[in-house]
Amino acid sequence: MSTNPAPRQIRFNAFDMNCVGHQSPGLWKHPKDQSARYKDLSYWTDLAKTLEKGKFDGIFIADVLGTYDVFGGSNEVPLRTGAQVPVNDPLMLVSAMAAVTENLGFGVTASTSYEHPYPFSRRLATLDHLTKGRIGWNVVTGYLPSAARNMGQEDQLEHDERYNHADEYLEVVYKLLEGSWEEDAVVKDVERGIFTDSSKVHDINHEGKYFKVPGIAITEPSPQRTPVIFQAGTSSRGMKFAAANAEAVFVTCPTKDMLKATVTKIRDAAEAAGRGRHDVRIYAMQTIITDVDSAAAQAKFEDYKSYADIDGALALISGWMGVDLSTYGPDDVIGANVKSNAIQSSVEMFQQASGDDGNPWTIRQLAEWVGVGGFGPITVGSPTEVADKLIDWVQETDVDGFNLAYAITPGTFEDIVEFIVPELQARGAYPADYVEGTLRNKLFGKGDRVQDSHRAANYRFVNAGVK
Repeated sequence: MSTNPAPRQIRFNAFDMNCVGHQSPGLWKHPKDQSARYKDLSYWTDLAKTLEKGKFDGIFIADVLGTYDVFGGSNEVPLRTGAQVPVNDPLMLVSAMAAVTENLGFGVTASTSYEHPYPFSRRLATLDHLTKGRIGWNVVTGYLPSAARNMGQEDQLEHDERYNHADEYLEVVYKLLEGSWEEDAVVKDVERGIFTDSSKVHDINHEGKYFKVPGIAITEPSPQRTPVIFQAGTSSRGMKFAAANAEAVFVTCPTKDMLKATVTKIRDAAEAAGRGRHDVRIYAMQTIITDVDSAAAQAKFEDYKSYADIDGALALISGWMGVDLSTYGPDDVIGANVKSNAIQSSVEMFQQASGDDGNPWTIRQLAEWVGVGGFGPITVGSPTEVADKLIDWVQETDVDGFNLAYAITPGTFEDIVEFIVPELQARGAYPADYVEGTLRNKLFGKGDRVQDSHRAANYRFVNAGVK
């Protein structure tokens, strides 16, 4: 009998967007890609069933409210290449996917910068009710100037101030969802004709720098009350925000060393905020290209690369960084003096990216890398080879799992479910089945509600001092 300890179980999350192409600009041209069907509800319901078959934790649906027009100061390239435009609302998809699944979670992206927290909290509660507690919210503060302009602003708030604004935004959401309605406020007393005991529903009386919300939440408590909070920012300010709020963090690190350092920082920050080091699930972005054997997987990867659009990749990178890469030559490198009001962690990653020779990547090399699957690592190989690498990444970096981008959809996800999931399960490195309950309980096994150490717990009625 082997005395080797069982490997740590790996968690999978699917990374998609209600648009064409998402992280792989140009791959919409591939004959097997169906991302242009993003407008068809059947695409999303079929994908949800595939992911649930593969025991994925959930599907994380990204979003933007503007175009990637930083590159060349124009919409022309993103429109021409299908670089995350056209793009539709992510929240509209959830009810349909929930109706054809029982366990799959849904992480929806919504910005704190462009919608008032009062109506948005109702949308979250509604989805939590309809999914029986399977909803999560990916909190973003926005990074595209085009979105700010179309919402009547000259530009975005400064990077750190966007997080200050988001802190208050979440305070309002927490007060509404955690503190306004007592647990037993809904009595449904037919004999007395009382549906809700009004003495157990309370005004939140919020008045802050950005928001004034005096009244009650107009939704009754949902299974999780507050949805699972997702977050993706790993700048210094983003890390502080995540330490207080995030229950799951998505990170993008091109190398194992960078991922290990990032995971350590997140866990240190959570601990410093009075939470457990593993009270946050961390998913690293990854693209997997696999097939029956190594040769078939490599041939598939080479085929995919032939469809990548370099201009589209440069448009995405420019938007993420807030830097117009059309002003650089293809053999230039990103210098150390770049200033950004976009995703600062992306700037740091692109600046640090280098090849096996230790030399910084050129603009051309960055674009070629991003062309298939975005900026996360690409793992190409047979099921055995891919499983070996994923287990190694988890063991060496302390990451919980992977946020899986696609090269083509749904083909990339179907390959993972067919080839990788069974291989990992056979090694005891992947769940054989779902944990019962809400998304939060599936992730942590500690019940449906936020843990007591989480910031939202401070706004429960019993602690909030609501009168």
